[in-house]
Amino acid sequence: MRFASILASAFLGIAATGAHAQGLAQENFDCVMDPADIIEVGAPVAGLLQDVIVRRGTAVTTGQTIAQLESSVERATIGLLETRAGNDVAIKAQTARRDLIKLQQQRIETLVARNVASADQLQEVEAELVTAEALLAQAVLDKEIAGQELARAQQQLSQRTIKSPIDGVVLTKNLSAGEFVAPNGTIVSIVQMDPLLIEAFLPVALYPEITNGLVATVSPAAPITDSYQAKVIAYDQVFDAASGTFGVELELPNPGGLLPAGHRCILTFPSAG
Repeated sequence: MRFASILASAFLGIAATGAHAQGLAQENFDCVMDPADIIEVGAPVAGLLQDVIVRRGTAVTTGQTIAQLESSVERATIGLLETRAGNDVAIKAQTARRDLIKLQQQRIETLVARNVASADQLQEVEAELVTAEALLAQAVLDKEIAGQELARAQQQLSQRTIKSPIDGVVLTKNLSAGEFVAPNGTIVSIVQMDPLLIEAFLPVALYPEITNGLVATVSPAAPITDSYQAKVIAYDQVFDAASGTFGVELELPNPGGLLPAGHRCILTFPSAG
């Protein structure tokens, strides 16, 4: 009985070793080429769409205008605030008044020194000077506040111009000119095509061989005939017990978005042979 148990254990060990070697020998794995990201672009403020410049399949770059909300009220507000911020009439008037009171103060000081004017007259003009300087400071502050209000209005206007947050391709156009954009609404969906993410599931036997930075070959399905190099950027730390696999994600540079996303491919790890 003891010999039979040892023999059975040895047989199971040989079988496990053979299964592990067979897993490492399997070089080709099915994979999928996915876009790096899918962005649903909305608007920071609700409003009526004046124009949607792009359509499905349009290539866009970061910062490119893709839609415009109706903004006549905001533009009129900016015009008003520009006039107010550029108006320095009040500052000039208060400056002239202060300077005049300063001259009066100097004359009265001279007259007081000659005993022609009283000290009460001097105190009165000094109080007027303090008031004039306060009114001048208020005029300067009002102009600064007008400039800040103008900057805020310009920022609010800029929020009505919708720009692409990434380089990519318009996947769907959900709204058109004349439609209302809700706070949680989506105007267009944009896919990031560079880089592509390669996703595959590998047998658990290969887990010791996979590390971040490992380079593999990606061969897209027909009609694409070329092969490309991708680099492992992430892999699952938790196995799928039902299938005996774990997920691997690789990054494939795709300058110009020449390769399509959502396409099947074959993944080959040279070190798995």
